[in-house]
Formats: sequence, structure tokens, C-alpha cells
Amino acid sequence: MNRRQFIGNCSLLLAATQANSLKASNNLKKTMMNQLKVIHTRAAVEKEKLRFPFGFKGAFLTELWQAIAYVKGPSGNYGIGLGTQSVLYGDADTFAATDESTGNSWMLDVSKAALQWLENKSFPCPLEATEQLVPYLLEEGKKITKRDNLHVNFIYNALVAVDNALWMLYGKTNKVESFQQMIPEAYRPAFQNKNKQVAVMFQISYSMPLEDIAAAVDQGYFVFKIKTGSPGDQQTMLQQDKDRLKEIHDCINERLTARGIDQSIYYTMDANGRYERKADLQNYLDYAKKIGAFERILLYEEPFVEANQERVDDLPVLIGADESIHSEADAYKKIELGYKAFILKGIAKTLSLTIKIAKIAHENNIPCLCSDLTVNPVLMEWNKIIAASLSPFPVVNMGLMETNGDMNYVKWQEMKLRHPFPNASWTKVQNGTFHLNDDFFEKMGGILTTSPHYQKLLQII
Repeated sequence: MNRRQFIGNCSLLLAATQANSLKASNNLKKTMMNQLKVIHTRAAVEKEKLRFPFGFKGAFLTELWQAIAYVKGPSGNYGIGLGTQSVLYGDADTFAATDESTGNSWMLDVSKAALQWLENKSFPCPLEATEQLVPYLLEEGKKITKRDNLHVNFIYNALVAVDNALWMLYGKTNKVESFQQMIPEAYRPAFQNKNKQVAVMFQISYSMPLEDIAAAVDQGYFVFKIKTGSPGDQQTMLQQDKDRLKEIHDCINERLTARGIDQSIYYTMDANGRYERKADLQNYLDYAKKIGAFERILLYEEPFVEANQERVDDLPVLIGADESIHSEADAYKKIELGYKAFILKGIAKTLSLTIKIAKIAHENNIPCLCSDLTVNPVLMEWNKIIAASLSPFPVVNMGLMETNGDMNYVKWQEMKLRHPFPNASWTKVQNGTFHLNDDFFEKMGGILTTSPHYQKLLQII
């Protein structure tokens, strides 16, 4: 099935009713396993420099903090969760309101507040813990940042390490043997696949040199994620985005021709909510047709500012929703507006929220892929196990995810050694794809396996 056929054949059936939500909640309670109880917590952080300023949302990052959360249960089991902090992703206005280090300190303080709140509390599973934490932390976050309009995605990003630690503790407590078994039964149908291949979206930032893009073609990458929403006002942004598309498209074509490669190449675009008007996006797409790039566009992620509520089902490409979905209600609203793909970000907005969004997508025939946050090698596996468990993404017919840490971190090779299974074949990209075997699924990508590096860092061994 080609992209045009796929878009034309999409038919959506909405079932966003209170009765369905209540049914899911009741099913969760009926199938819950052992209670999740936390008696002790701890936090740490590692600061990782980037090779060059990383641009999106019209701004740039130079460093990403890796938050580490520790939660211990009464039986002695514990969970260690990681989270890559991105204040720019979570709340661009907060990022712009202070210096980069202060913004990261604020987010880390929110994570610590979450851990402190969890001590001596019990829950059926991490879903309910995170549900209770979000409104509490939103108020705490406003106090920490002194910003009354703090975005809820800032809170979700701060919660990733904590949520992952809770899921690890939950998995160990209940001796789960597969990722599907760890997911509460009401949400499990969305994660029933075991994709043997997951295609990697090779991310092209605003300033990536063309020779790096050409090298990616040589390495076999066939899905290229192009960052749009360039810095500047709307018309400056649009012109820069068009200019950048042409040089990327020309570069890839030249490389394919030079090597005599006959391969299907796909583009995805991600504006991270920078476009204010649908008319400007249509202008960009018209330009893509003019230069011959349009037929390669697989989807366009999160084009509009959140205030934009224009319908998108009349646009000629698949439009996906990412950071504008921060609740189940948001997911239903996006479907109503004609969004026909969801970008799941368990590594940016918690696994707990992600499985809720995935359930809605599954019930409404919305394909999903997993996007990156320039996460570390361990968090990459949390993303990969989700991508591997979803239905294959149409057109590419396999799982689909982004990972760009290898091209952005100064110490990526050193960071890889902190992975519990650093030499596993499924940690390596081959011809633009992760090849997953039984070992990957048996080990769940290592997400419930504690790395000695983080045990030492937290002083628990």
C-alpha cells in the first residue's frame, strides 16, 4: 500500500465516552497484580554535553541532563529509572525565560518533589501513581519556576525517570516475563505485536552538515526526519524551511545517483508546533511538490502551535500529533480534527501516559511511531520496546522510531557502556534498521535489568 492509498483509506470511528473510560478503569482494577508500595527514594543526575547546538522549536540546546530516580519497595525490590530532561521540549517559553542550567535545575527539582511525595504510599500500578502525581507536581512546578503558566509537558518530562523506576519496581515485584505482561490488561491489545524490524528515522537538524546526511545514505538509512519550524518570524521560518528541504533533497538524490542506489526513501517533517497557520504549511507542501520531494513524505509531525485548531484532514499528507497530546481528551480531539497518526513519546511524557494514548490509537485505527528526545542508550530501549510492540507502521511495514543520541552526544560511546547489555546485536543499527530477535523480547530490551553503573552512582551496591 502506498502513502496516498493509506491516507485515502483511513476511516476513523470515535468512541470517546465516559462509559468507555470507566470500563477501562474497572478492567484495570480487576486485573491488577500485586500492590506497588514505595518506602524509600533517591535521586541523582548526570550532565551530558552535545557535540553542537541542537536546534528545534526555534531554539537550541547545548547540554542534556540525565535524571536518575530510585524507588524501593518493602520486599527489597527496587527500580532505577532514567529520564532525559528537555526543558525546550517540555515548555519552550520556560526554556526561553531563563538560562539552560537553571531550567534543568527546575526540572530536576520537580523530579525530586515527585520522589519525596511517593514515599510510604501504595498504588495498584504506576498508572495511578502518575495520575495522582501530575496535578500535584503542576502546582509544585509553578512554585519552583515561579511561572503560573507552566506547561504540563514540563511535568511529564520531569516524571519520566520516576515513572520508569516505578514500572521497573512493578515488573520485579510481579515477576513479569514480557513487556506485554507488564502492561495492564485493559491496555494490552495495543501492544500485541513483536516486530522483528524497527526502522530508524535519521534526524536532520537545522544545522546538520550535508556530508553527514550523505553519510547516512551510505549507511543505509531510508527514513529521514527533517526538523522544520526554523528560527525567526513565520515568513522567515517558512522560507528557511523550504530552502533547507531543497538542499537536503538534492543532497540525498545526488548521493543515491552517485552510488547507483535504487531504494525507496521516505521523509518525515517535525515542526514541534511552530507553524501558526495551515496556509503556510500548505505553501511548504506545494513547494515540496515543485522540487519533487512531496512523494517521499511519509508524514508531517506536530505542525501547529497549540492554539491552532484548524482541521487537517484536507491536507494532502498524513498529519501526526506529538506534544499537543498530554491527556486522553487531547487524543480524541486530535482525531476529531483529522490527525491520522500519533507520535508516542514514552521517553518524554512517561510510559504511563503513553499506554493510554496507544489504547485510544489502537481502538481508532490510528498508526503510531515512537519519537526521540535525544535520549541515552538505556532510554532508547524503552522507546524501542514500545515501537517493537505496536502494529507495523504503514508503507514501511515495520516498527518505526527515532534515535539520534549517537549523532549528538559528545560521550555517546561511553554512555553506551552504561547499558545493561551494551554488546547485544539489537542495540546496533544495521542499514537503517534495528533487527530484533528472541533475545531482545526475552530481555525486554533490558528495561527491567539494572545497570551496574547506575547502582554505583546511587550507592546501592
